Amino acid sequence: MITPHRAESPSNRRAVLKADGRAVAPVEVATTRRARGRGLLGRVHFDGALLLPGIRSVHTFGMRFAIDVALCDSTLRVVAIHHVRPGRLVLPRPRVVHVVETQAGRLQAWGVRPGVELTVEDSPTPGPGPGLRSVEGPRRSRR
Repeated sequence: MITPHRAESPSNRRAVLKADGRAVAPVEVATTRRARGRGLLGRVHFDGALLLPGIRSVHTFGMRFAIDVALCDSTLRVVAIHHVRPGRLVLPRPRVVHVVETQAGRLQAWGVRPGVELTVEDSPTPGPGPGLRSVEGPRRSRR
């Protein structure tokens, strides 16, 4: 059973997403292969953004909601933006090295469009931002 609430995972780093130097949203950075592969799958909704470093394309098979996808180059400059409904595939494009995912309509509301330079800064306060959930479930401690 998939639940929308998951515990914080060490495989994701919490930070702030900025567009042309202006803070726009809390961002989760998927730092493991498993977290990048999972993306936003299994979530009911998502208020922030998810940065998938080293990813060139995404799919929404198994997704419960439409997402906005910003395809970015190596400097996090937005190359293209796609509104992607569930059950779709975004193919790789030249120069794309990173992907930012968020709930549909958010990128436009944040003023993110092709050519905008994105930056990620560590969150000034520890813990999850509002509406953020971890990509992976809780880790079990070893004894």
